[in-house]
Amino acid sequence: MPERRTHFRTCHLCEAMCGIAIEVEGSEILSIRGDDADPFSKGHICPKAPALADIHKDPDRLRRPLKRQGDGFVEIGWDEALDLAAARLHDVQTRHGRSAVATYLGNPSVHNHGPALFAPMLVKALRTKNRYSATSVDQLPHQLVAYFMLGHQFLFQVPDIDRTRHMVIFGGNPLASMGSLMTAPGVKARLEAIQARGGKIVVVDPRRTETAELADEHVFVRPGTDAILLFSIVHVLLRERTPRLGHIAPLVRGLERVKELAMDYAPARAEGPTGVPADTIRRLALELYDTQPAVAYGRIGTSTQAFGAQCQWLISTINVVTGNFDSPGGVMFTTPAVDALKAAAGLGIGRGSYGRWKSRVRGFPEAGGELPVATLAEDILTPGEGQIRALVTIAGNPVLSTPNGTQMDRALASLDFVLAIDPFLNETTRHAHLILPPVSPLERSHYDAALHVVAVRNTAKWSPALFDAPAGTMPDWEIILGIKSRLDGLRGGRLRDRAANALLRRLGPDGLVDVGLRLGPYGLRKGRAGLSLSRLAREPHGVDLGPLERRMPGRLPADHKYIDLAPAKLVADVVRLRASIDTKTDDGKLLLVGRRHLRSNNSWMHNSAKLMAGKPRCTLLVHPTDAARLGLADTDLAQVTSRVGSVRVPVEVTGDIMQGVVSLPHGFGHGRKGVRLSVAARSENAGVSANDLTDDKLIDELSGNAALSGVPVEVARA
Repeated sequence: MPERRTHFRTCHLCEAMCGIAIEVEGSEILSIRGDDADPFSKGHICPKAPALADIHKDPDRLRRPLKRQGDGFVEIGWDEALDLAAARLHDVQTRHGRSAVATYLGNPSVHNHGPALFAPMLVKALRTKNRYSATSVDQLPHQLVAYFMLGHQFLFQVPDIDRTRHMVIFGGNPLASMGSLMTAPGVKARLEAIQARGGKIVVVDPRRTETAELADEHVFVRPGTDAILLFSIVHVLLRERTPRLGHIAPLVRGLERVKELAMDYAPARAEGPTGVPADTIRRLALELYDTQPAVAYGRIGTSTQAFGAQCQWLISTINVVTGNFDSPGGVMFTTPAVDALKAAAGLGIGRGSYGRWKSRVRGFPEAGGELPVATLAEDILTPGEGQIRALVTIAGNPVLSTPNGTQMDRALASLDFVLAIDPFLNETTRHAHLILPPVSPLERSHYDAALHVVAVRNTAKWSPALFDAPAGTMPDWEIILGIKSRLDGLRGGRLRDRAANALLRRLGPDGLVDVGLRLGPYGLRKGRAGLSLSRLAREPHGVDLGPLERRMPGRLPADHKYIDLAPAKLVADVVRLRASIDTKTDDGKLLLVGRRHLRSNNSWMHNSAKLMAGKPRCTLLVHPTDAARLGLADTDLAQVTSRVGSVRVPVEVTGDIMQGVVSLPHGFGHGRKGVRLSVAARSENAGVSANDLTDDKLIDELSGNAALSGVPVEVARA
């Protein structure tokens, strides 16, 4: 009889890092439940975790390399595939220059320590300036503001949700995201605990989200105007209260400059453009100051707009002047076991950069070594010197996840060579000339190298593979290293490169994590045995390393020992924000915003029958007043049109959306020809892509983040 056993690991399907217990018999998964002994998640899971079984056994998941042949694909062997990948990339760069090859890293690579550690090595080996990722449709404003204010792009400010008494959430929906850039498993219970200890939760959002339903107060705000609202809150704080800086006072620079800038943003002036009453703005500000501890938290809605960097700057400023920066119950900084900021053994993330080079067509500056993905399609399609001729995607689906997906579709179809490291034949990889599929997530080990940086508590956990990888398959890090090694060889194969590649192959991602643990803050100290991979292997539920602690000024880089409240780039960008206040738009158009469902995170999760069960979720939310004006009712088919495209989608009439605003979920649009996703592509599941409406010309001019929120659209009965 096959052996029955229970395997403990971390669910990798979103940022929450929930501990799970997987009961298996031989190669069959019998159940997936929450791990009650996990010190971080304490048994909590969401509906995504049980779907790991669907993903593991998905018959559509690719197992062997696919090479394009005519209008279809044929399977080939791994040696041939890796040789071909390196040869084609080398050929394009030899003929057209290094930057003729572009790279795109998708969101799932952050949830997997293989590509998280090895993909940057391949990108570096390609020596291209055309680097893109999901960062610039997500959190780039957070990173850029951290770089400008604190000197390091990964100094993320994490809300200390477990100790706060007052939390204001701008443009975030933790009950759906499970805590984005705030890894917080069981976030609903954590939010309810704020209320249980006499605290208050306020949500500011154009939609009454799942989190807003739980909150004590919900405030509608017009999409794209959050920065005006936030500046008005700063105005009230600096006019009516004395800044409470506490222990960070000696570190703070630029406070007087911020005060000067904020004088233009009185609540009475902010009320018109934001739709938030002046007295509500004043009350929001004073409650953040008068209730201690308190925290302001802004997420995807405040990042994916034309003033995303301004929003994150002002949220940081609010936390500083209310005394809630680097303070329990406010925003704090993690001490991860593998410390990406300290760059132990070369495992760290660089401090960041800005403007070292620019995108070819529109001239947007790089940030953190990447260009805005909103510029990728035009830099492929526009002829001339420096044109992109080839693309490498790793765990990414830019056709569905970046603005103007129809144009991206067209751009990918025009390339000389597309290499995709991906387990599915999806909307993007159908354009590939070569697809290299990695093993199932349950056939590799797991350590969250990135997400511990944004966790609300310091923990560490490593899990071995649940199943042995079948013969003839390959993990993603070996695929990546195999391409890099061959590229090095085609360029002459320096001894140093060959030695480094051989060492990396011996270590693998687990060996690198072990080095990072041993050299990290909880590693070997003065002869005392600390954290190591072998120690974590003996702790299958994970290790609790304690609550977040004050880290200033020690967490700041050695040559940036201050907190800059008035960085020059952000101050200069205020001119653009000020001009937007008096811009009148009475064109009758509605403003499109996105939304996320608890059962979804990335587009490939729509191929799980478990996650797609229930009523269709790709609907257009419309306010009753707007629906009546447009002659729309529930389930009617609406035609939604933007500057770049048009889709037809069923209507859902609801008072949970602000008047003048409509909402579509992201990640759908699986009806494109050539997609091999049998569950997702069913007519009842396929839906439409919100990014066939979002506009690549709408962008935060400072950070380069795509402005996916507040896109003007026309809506009519189809």
